[in-house]
Amino acid sequence: MSPESKPAASNPSEATPAPAHLQPFAVDTSQLSTVYANFCRVTGTPEELVLDFGLNTQMSPNPGEPIKLTHRLVLNFYTAKRLLGALSMALHQHEGVYGALEIDVQKRARPAALRHSIPLQPSTGLERSGN
Repeated sequence: MSPESKPAASNPSEATPAPAHLQPFAVDTSQLSTVYANFCRVTGTPEELVLDFGLNTQMSPNPGEPIKLTHRLVLNFYTAKRLLGALSMALHQHEGVYGALEIDVQKRARPAALRHSIPLQPSTGLERSGN
């Protein structure tokens, strides 16, 4: 039987050889910069996903003050899917340790702060009690 006329393997693992042990990629972080973003806009084309990042300093939407976008990341959809899996795994691990992340700010806010618009300030532990 010639190689072209061989029947396909019944077990998928027999069809392709197992990959060698995968080594992590070597990375060069000498040019790496760090930025903070609390806003992300997602757009795209049929071939690419476009993520625009910026800093939202507003408590509520204000049409007169646009959010300044500072960084754009363009990914193909294969890389975007790998990123989605990595982010999903990282969030799952974080929530497993620290509890569920509530993204609805109305559900996270303390009721007294919402009723009285009290600015939330961290406690120093040095406040005087009961006088």
